[in-house]
Amino acid sequence: MHRMYPFTIRLKDRVGGEMQPMSLKFDPGSKTTGIAVSREDEEETHPLWLGELKHRGDQIRKSLEQRSNYRRRRRSANLRYRASRFDNRPKPKGWLAPSLQHRVDNIFSWTKRLLSWCPITRIAMELVKFDTQKMQLPDISGVEYQQGTLAGYELREYLLEKWGRKCAYCGKEGVPLQVEHIKCKALGGSSRVSNLTLACEPCNQKKGKLPVEKFLRKKPEVLKKILAQAKAPLKDAAAVNSTRWTLFNTLKTFGLSVETGSGGLTKWNRSRLSIQKTHALDALCVGQVKTVVGWQQPTLSIKATGRGSYQRTRVTADGFPRGYLMRTKSVHGFRTGDMVVAVVPKGKNAGRHFGRVAVRISGSFDIHTLGGAVQGISHKYCYLRMRSDGYGYQKQVRV
Repeated sequence: MHRMYPFTIRLKDRVGGEMQPMSLKFDPGSKTTGIAVSREDEEETHPLWLGELKHRGDQIRKSLEQRSNYRRRRRSANLRYRASRFDNRPKPKGWLAPSLQHRVDNIFSWTKRLLSWCPITRIAMELVKFDTQKMQLPDISGVEYQQGTLAGYELREYLLEKWGRKCAYCGKEGVPLQVEHIKCKALGGSSRVSNLTLACEPCNQKKGKLPVEKFLRKKPEVLKKILAQAKAPLKDAAAVNSTRWTLFNTLKTFGLSVETGSGGLTKWNRSRLSIQKTHALDALCVGQVKTVVGWQQPTLSIKATGRGSYQRTRVTADGFPRGYLMRTKSVHGFRTGDMVVAVVPKGKNAGRHFGRVAVRISGSFDIHTLGGAVQGISHKYCYLRMRSDGYGYQKQVRV
């Protein structure tokens, strides 16, 4: 056995013989990417392995914002006399934000792994572009593409006209109005015009960081009206648009032929073959597909968890230290994230436990199994099965 996740065996006594060519297919997404390894004959496609890779771009973005806040606080406290730096750090050509580059790096890493485990001769990916303006205005055409939402307006004048020059929450008129985020920035809301409204100061202060659904739970009619005028965020579509060509050029570096297919072709293949809608099965239907045999297979859920943090100090909400972590990540040969088997002979945790371990400096570990967390397992009863590789795994049974 070479690996547990994905389960891989290595033949040690094989001599000669031909290997069947395989195809590696991707359905890139902003949060989840579908992966499929298949064997393709002239007429049929035989899926051999299906996976869904969950990215951690949102977590990376929040961590970077937190680090920026820590640095800003330290700078303002200790170096108030030094001018701020903001215009002396040019971005290189083709630069992507870390939360977007993470998606490309994840797919690159798994492509490299699968190429070392399987005789893959071909790569296919869905190269889709979302028309974000058409998603907002289905009838847009011609020169209208060059005219944004605020064409002919300034932001405040546009909002005053859109919301009738009154508070969107209480309906007061003739009072000073403030620009308000419907979904606050603390919860991931953007500053797009569709996420902005007008509110009087008391309503703005009272709402604060509350979700608009909770703030207006006693005013369902007002909530329905506001949500009808607000539009869905387009950050997922923007993430796919930003990374599609970088991902395509990255896959070409492996020296294999890279086939691309549109989202419409993937949907047509899936509908024609009566295949369920999932990320992994979408990847299986990317490109030219005639017939798929045996697509009812379990899918391995892969979640990017990272390899820990360099930060060894817990901090409060204001960035001040409140506790310290152990200075080493390895305890008795184990690290957090390793897959282990624990055989406990006696006590309340007696039995056999398999799962992901969380280490402590005391040597008393926690094991996260499919049935829940088992706490207080001594390192003496643990046996390593697979080293942590920055991902968490869970098999999903497909009916």
